[in-house]
Amino acid sequence: MDATDWEEIATSLDSRGFAVVPGLLSPSACAAAAGLYERPELFRSQVVMQRHGYGRGAYQYFAYPLPDPVEALRTRLYPPLARIANRWQDALGEAADFPAEHAAYLDRCHQAGQTRPTPLLLTYGPGDYNCLHQDLYGAEQFPLQAAVLLSRPGEDFTGGEFVLVEQRPRMQSRPHVVPMGQGDAVIFAVNTRPAQGTRGPYRLKLRHGVSEIRSGKRRTLGIIFHDAA
Repeated sequence: MDATDWEEIATSLDSRGFAVVPGLLSPSACAAAAGLYERPELFRSQVVMQRHGYGRGAYQYFAYPLPDPVEALRTRLYPPLARIANRWQDALGEAADFPAEHAAYLDRCHQAGQTRPTPLLLTYGPGDYNCLHQDLYGAEQFPLQAAVLLSRPGEDFTGGEFVLVEQRPRMQSRPHVVPMGQGDAVIFAVNTRPAQGTRGPYRLKLRHGVSEIRSGKRRTLGIIFHDAA
């Protein structure tokens, strides 16, 4: 975290709506995080995606209190992202009032009735995929989120690329396939981001998903900063 170039991340987020943080977690930290999936006492709910038309695979939402590494990531990633989020809000003509610390932002979520934690672990096997979607969960939404790849592409699994699609006004959608290695994090827009047009800033809507797993097992840690209703 201390070595992260937040200026470079901000530039990538401004231009493409996503940025990759290489090596955010070590291989041992990735293995430890992936292993949490087998501890049901840590989670508040499980979702089997094919039952809801979300794709194929499964994910589990952590319960409070979050495991220490998940809590630490959520707490430490938030402040630099809040500065970017406030700048985005200002560009879109909205109140730039995300507080500097995550605890203060969670207080706002809870006052709005959004009290359920949203960090999650996702697991995919052969033939599994995640349809394009957005992680919104309520009226209170933080504009950025993160996903950390816990498995080794090409060794633990094949396929399973992280995909973002930009819906551009009066234009065809633009896809991004984001290359990631084990321990890399992708930070991306939850819903919309500002883009610069000839008449000033306008909104681009993004959705994200995961392409089909061809072989092996893929696990991902998702860090969402707003809680759910």
